[in-house]
Amino acid sequence: MASKPHRVHHIAETSPSNSAKKAKKITTTTMKEGFEKYTQYLNEMNDKRERLVKASRDITINSKKVIFQVHRINKHNKDEVLEKAEKDLANVTNQYIARLLKELQGTDFWKLRRAYSPGVQEYIEAATLCKFCTTGTLLTLVEINTNLLPLSDPSHEPFQINVLDYLLGVADLTGELMRLAIGRISDGELEYAEKICQFVRDIYRELTLVVPHMDDNFEMKKKMETMLQSVVKIENACFSVHVRGSEYMPLLGSSEPNFSFLGVTDFEL
Repeated sequence: MASKPHRVHHIAETSPSNSAKKAKKITTTTMKEGFEKYTQYLNEMNDKRERLVKASRDITINSKKVIFQVHRINKHNKDEVLEKAEKDLANVTNQYIARLLKELQGTDFWKLRRAYSPGVQEYIEAATLCKFCTTGTLLTLVEINTNLLPLSDPSHEPFQINVLDYLLGVADLTGELMRLAIGRISDGELEYAEKICQFVRDIYRELTLVVPHMDDNFEMKKKMETMLQSVVKIENACFSVHVRGSEYMPLLGSSEPNFSFLGVTDFEL
């Protein structure tokens, strides 16, 4: 009989309510430490995201300079302009893209894609435009990522541009090619404009086979509409030249030495 109070006291010490209180105290401490670590992680990610946005903006600005340089091209300065554009593009790669890659080393860069995607798309647009003007071909995603490998630290996972950013950049390329084609038509280079037209048609046709399988990506489908407008503008411009070409006449005189306006020779001053 004397052992019963002892047993009751022992059971009271090990009751579920006391065990829950001890467990609750340990769990609260652990959760607090985990929350502090998670807060620190979020703060670091936010700081990194801001730096990536800044790096992306720098890439965008300098890639646009490359594009503007290409649009200076004409039949007299093609080699000179393209050489300058390629040097500027190399500077963007070695300086601004390299800075972006350095910032992304050792992180899950897929989670931060939205922070740097606009700059990468603009870079792809500039690189593919230079490639087309130089060789008449499309710069592939494999070629771009291969060129970026030397910029990555071998001890970390190499940064690779994903398919979506590449396709978005190529979609923007067609708008620049439309402007280039219109400029070439105004300079009388109809054959070059027709080459651009066929190239843009091929890109649009290939993307119409890919975009429906991109999980309803709104951004890509919106750019497809803009791309179709670019194709139509180039086709209309080339068609107008073919149909109305015979109606055009020199506005500032003729290079022929015996040319006269309405049969009246030039006056000698």
